[in-house]
Amino acid sequence: MERIAVIIGAGPAGLTAAYELLAKTDIKPIIYEMTDSIGGISKTVNHRGNRIDIGGHRFFSKSDRVMMWWQNIFPLQGKPSRDDLILNRKIPLAENGPDPEKEDNVMLLRGRISRIFFSRKFFDYPISLNMNTLLNLGIVNVLEIAMSYVKARVFPIREEKTLEDFFINRFGKKLYSVFFENYTEKVWGIPCSRIDPKWGKQRIKGLSISRAIQDSIRGLFVKAEDVSQKKVETSLIRQFLYPKYGPGQLWEEVANLIMKKDGEICLRHKVVGVEHRNNKVIDVRVMDGKSGETKSMTVDYLFSTMPIRDLINSFGDVPQNVKEVANGLTYRDFITVGLLLNKLKIKNKSKTKTIGGMIPDNWIYVQESDVKLARIQIYSNWSPYLVKDNSKVWIGLEYICNEGDELWSMPDEEFTKFAIDELEKIDMIEKKDALDSVVIRTPKTYPVYSGSYDNFDVLQNYLNKFENLFLIGRNGMHRYNNQDHSMLSAMVAVENTINDIKTKDNIWAVNIEEEYLEEKGNDV
Repeated sequence: MERIAVIIGAGPAGLTAAYELLAKTDIKPIIYEMTDSIGGISKTVNHRGNRIDIGGHRFFSKSDRVMMWWQNIFPLQGKPSRDDLILNRKIPLAENGPDPEKEDNVMLLRGRISRIFFSRKFFDYPISLNMNTLLNLGIVNVLEIAMSYVKARVFPIREEKTLEDFFINRFGKKLYSVFFENYTEKVWGIPCSRIDPKWGKQRIKGLSISRAIQDSIRGLFVKAEDVSQKKVETSLIRQFLYPKYGPGQLWEEVANLIMKKDGEICLRHKVVGVEHRNNKVIDVRVMDGKSGETKSMTVDYLFSTMPIRDLINSFGDVPQNVKEVANGLTYRDFITVGLLLNKLKIKNKSKTKTIGGMIPDNWIYVQESDVKLARIQIYSNWSPYLVKDNSKVWIGLEYICNEGDELWSMPDEEFTKFAIDELEKIDMIEKKDALDSVVIRTPKTYPVYSGSYDNFDVLQNYLNKFENLFLIGRNGMHRYNNQDHSMLSAMVAVENTINDIKTKDNIWAVNIEEEYLEEKGNDV
């Protein structure tokens, strides 16, 4: 009898699980995706020929397995891309690799530049104690930063109870307030003093003032192309892979391969019920978003990438304390304004050569307290093929909010005007140069490390007892995973089915063990 694995969600984790099942087992995967698109938060939106990467996704991982997996789908470019040719840029090319000017299924090798925009000036990210930083901050701020850092090292907070404690211990209070406090609160919507320090330990382990000094010194002597990816922190890596038309292109290709191998992907289908008996999931109820009809599906395995809060509420019989913890989990939601411009007002003053004087950044962290804008993506710097007309500027303005709040509920036209006004306020553009726009709302983008998160082990222990249930991916595990972490959780889960491993410890270890920490991570 054919064995069935139901997979909830067609994002990187769900698609990886289906692909691995088809490649390594006789289990048939059926993916139910509640939206009408492939890729989850790694999808790419096509607006009139201009493509939007929701959040920005670098394709780099410490895991050779993941790197090879990606390049098995899309091989590395063997010829220069459009902007490589225009700028006469020399990059490593794969022997017999595809030509991105002629072929679509190709990984580009891209240079990484990201900076912090604070006090209407650019600062390196990660922070470098170079002359530009010192001049931009001024001598008074530099002295205050140095003294507060020394104080933090001599008199550290002994027990880190909050994310604020975590930052202060590693950077000193002054540097924390300048470069971390405002942006982090934009992301999470609450003060750092109310966020679990586990977020910091997971996402920015390894960054410190002393590390910044070391990196600055190393940068004087080591060329970017000579830096081995295996020997430095990912946050310092200068290059990464990127699909020609954005991350969604790769995941759409994976979806096509799954269906060619007789896997099923059902869009606009939502899992609304989960039945279990004797610590095993036995069937799921699925609602067709088009017809509204609900059907039951017997399962041998269930892989879930849906938010844990929603998963628990789909169970028929759950202990009250488990339900309370699940319903106390919180999330942050994401709005992207794709904006087509004639030009940017701000000019490239860096040493990096660009087309038409464009600033060289892939993305910019906006640390200004007088705007709600959190981050800016320069899509043509991710890939020249994301913009339809290379004479125009195609950018993404990113806002982080709560579903139902003032920003989320603002009509598209009003929100676009609000975003353009903010961009003009920080002297990035002139309104007259705005040509076209689109607003994209993405719910539950960030699982928050607050609310009932302190009692997360109650949920984890309860769900772990279901031997054929596997929680994978960012929302599936309520963990701020990168794309490669989500994929690895799916790969490990499939291996557990093959090896009949009932415990889930090795899945939860992804992105916790040293091998998977953010200092080795891959996306934004």
